[in-house]
Amino acid sequence: MPRRSTTSRRQLRLGLAFASPWLVGFVVLILGPIVASGYYSFTDFNLFQPPTFVGVDNYRTMVGDERFTKALFNTLYLTVFGVPLALALSLGFALALNSRVRGLPLYRAIVYLPTIIPIVVSVYVWRWLLNAQYGYFNRILGLLHLPQPNWLADPTFTKPAIILIGLWMVGGTTVIYLAALKDVPSETYEAALVDGAGPWQRFRAVTWPAISPVTLFQLIVGLITSLQLFTQPYLLAQTRLNAAAGGPDDSLLTYGMYVYQNAFVFLKMGYASALAWVLFLVTLAVTAVLMLTSRRWVHYG
Repeated sequence: MPRRSTTSRRQLRLGLAFASPWLVGFVVLILGPIVASGYYSFTDFNLFQPPTFVGVDNYRTMVGDERFTKALFNTLYLTVFGVPLALALSLGFALALNSRVRGLPLYRAIVYLPTIIPIVVSVYVWRWLLNAQYGYFNRILGLLHLPQPNWLADPTFTKPAIILIGLWMVGGTTVIYLAALKDVPSETYEAALVDGAGPWQRFRAVTWPAISPVTLFQLIVGLITSLQLFTQPYLLAQTRLNAAAGGPDDSLLTYGMYVYQNAFVFLKMGYASALAWVLFLVTLAVTAVLMLTSRRWVHYG
């Protein structure tokens, strides 16, 4: 027993030694900032003066903060409409790319290609494409005799512009769906064909149950990403030397942008920390609801 105990302790120390780089990085770069932000959320802190404890005043301020309400609404709008559309388009691409047609590798590469382009480059390309005066997107709409909105200046169309950019970058989600479709047993499709099931019946009874766990994963990841959306609206709303721009009528002001503005533009670190914790709690609640309700439509095994 003593020898075994000594060996176990030695193995534990050896394991901790190998894991120490990750453990130190986790404590210093992740756990430490999380704990610090929780403390700062109850203080008045501007980086240049010591934090002053103010209790829950930062959280009370949100109740009457119109920009907070606007940012939350914009973020929920992009999440509610953007995430389901992106998942539906990804699944449609995956079903098409799972068929047997000539040139399939080329089509797969075309769908995935936008995801490897740096996001900053992609957004600036889309700023040019969506320009109301010389953008090609409106030129195509004009050829089709369709309305040509001012995508970047009309508050009604700025959020749809963000959703368009998101739909253009669904290659990664498509690849995951395609891998899930490859795992569906062919024998199940053959049995459904023998029973006389049509394409819709095969999708509903065979394909969808098999890929529902992957759909749950994609849905949770998509919601978390959308709730933290920052880069695309920030670059679309960006004006010369104005980091506090939220687009026309703050229509591009997402929650992530508002946290950034309070922290690094207005130097309200305490309020920004409180905003970040509210976002964390909202994300946690949404994820919990999805996990609880997934029992009704997700099929395992």
